[in-house]
Amino acid sequence: MASPPDAGLTEYERLRAENIRRNDVILASLRRKADELSAAIKSSSSAKRGRFGQPRKKPTAPSPPTVLRRSLRLSQLPPSHSPDAEPTPGPPPKARSTTFSSSLASSILDAVSLPPGAAMVRADDFDAGKELVLMPANVRKVVPDRIFGVRVLPLVDRTVVVAGNKLGNIGFWDVDGVVEDEGADGVFEYLPHRGPVPAIVAHPSLPHKIYSCSYEGEICLMDLEKENFHMIHLCDYPVYSLCQAPDNASCLYFGDGNGELKLFDERMGKVSATWDSHDNTINSIDFHPEKKTMLATSSTDRTSRIWDLRRLKKKKEDCLKVLKHNRSVQSAYFSPSGRMLATTSLEDTVRVFHGDDFDSSRIIKHNNQTGRWLSTFKAIWGWNDADLFIGNMRRAIDIISVGSSDSGLSSSNSACLESEHMTAIPCRFSAHPYKVGHLACASSGGKVFLWTRA
Repeated sequence: MASPPDAGLTEYERLRAENIRRNDVILASLRRKADELSAAIKSSSSAKRGRFGQPRKKPTAPSPPTVLRRSLRLSQLPPSHSPDAEPTPGPPPKARSTTFSSSLASSILDAVSLPPGAAMVRADDFDAGKELVLMPANVRKVVPDRIFGVRVLPLVDRTVVVAGNKLGNIGFWDVDGVVEDEGADGVFEYLPHRGPVPAIVAHPSLPHKIYSCSYEGEICLMDLEKENFHMIHLCDYPVYSLCQAPDNASCLYFGDGNGELKLFDERMGKVSATWDSHDNTINSIDFHPEKKTMLATSSTDRTSRIWDLRRLKKKKEDCLKVLKHNRSVQSAYFSPSGRMLATTSLEDTVRVFHGDDFDSSRIIKHNNQTGRWLSTFKAIWGWNDADLFIGNMRRAIDIISVGSSDSGLSSSNSACLESEHMTAIPCRFSAHPYKVGHLACASSGGKVFLWTRA
C-alpha cells in the first residue's frame, strides 16, 4: 500500500505543502478568468454593434486625428482659462475689442506730456522704505487672470496704469479720476491680443501712442487720437520683449524666442534690421539713459549683453560686454544715471554691475523662485541709483539699497514694504517717471497695487 505524499513530513513542512497547493489553485483560477476577459475584449472590439447593442451609425465624415495637448503658441489656439478642463456650455467667448473709450482717450490726451529728450525725474534723497504707503483706495482689479506686463504712462500731471495679462487683455486704470461710461472705478478693459502680453511701452514725447506685444507674435498700437487698436506687425514667432528707441518713438526693438533682436520701423511698416544676439529667449531690452546708442538685453541663455547700435552687426559676438550667470536672466535694467546695471536671475540673485565697462559687480541673494503660476520677478530701479524694487513671496516688496564709495559698491536688503491691503504677491513693477513715490506693482491675480508717498 502506497504511503500518502506528505508521509514523513514534519508539521511545518505539511502546512507549507498545503499552502503551496492552495495558492496553485487560486493562481489557476485567476489565469482562467484573465483568459476569459481577454477573449471577451477581443470579441467586443471586432463586433459590428455599438456599446449598448444598438447598430453603430456610419460616420458621414472621417473623424479628426487626435491632437496631443501642446502650448497655445505652438498649437495656434486662443488661450483658455483652464486648458485641462472639458468644454462646458455657456456664453460665447468675448470678442476681441479694438475700439477705445472716448472718455479715457480724452482723459489721457488732456494730460501734460514732456517734450522730446526730457529725462525721468530723479530724487536722490527719497527714502522709499519710510515714505511709501499703500492706501485701500489704491488697489484695483484691472484685468482678469495673471499679469505679465505693467506700465505707468509717462504723463506729468496724471497717473494711468496699463496692464497686460495672459489672455491678451489690456487694462487701463485711470487713478486720478472716475469717468461716467463703461469704466468702473476708472478701469477699462480691452482684448486686442490673442495671447499673453509681456511688455507695454509708451514714449515720453508721444504718450498717446501705446505699444504692446504678445506671445502670439503681435505688436499692437493703441492710438488714442484715433481711439482704436491697430495691429502694426504680426510674425510667426512669439515676442517676449519690447522697447522704444529713446530718440525715435517710431523705432521699436523687440526680442523673440529664438534669441533674435529685431528693429521694426513703423514709418516703413516692416522689420528693417535683425541681429542674432542670444541663443535663447530675449526677456528684456533697455536703453542707456544717457548714451542713446547703448542698450542691454537679458536672456534665458544665462547671459545679459550690452550693445552699441553703431557697432551692432549680425552676430552675438559683436556685443560690448557679456555678463554671464548660472541660470536664466529675466531682466537687465540701467540705473537712472546709467552708471549701473541691475540683473535678475533664476539663480536666486540680483546682480549690480558698475564701472566704466561694467566689469565689477555686487551679488545680492534673493529668492526668485516664483513657480509655475506666478510671473517671474524682475527688479527695477526707482527714482535714483540707490533703490531697487523686487517682489517678495510673502506678499511684500523688497527694497535693495545700493551705495557707492571710493572703496567700491555696497548693497543690502534695507527694507520690506508690507501692507494688509496687498493681498497677492507683487511680481511686475513700474515706477511713475514724473511722480516720485508712485510705484505700481502687479500680481498674478489681475490686481494692481499703487504705492504712494505718505
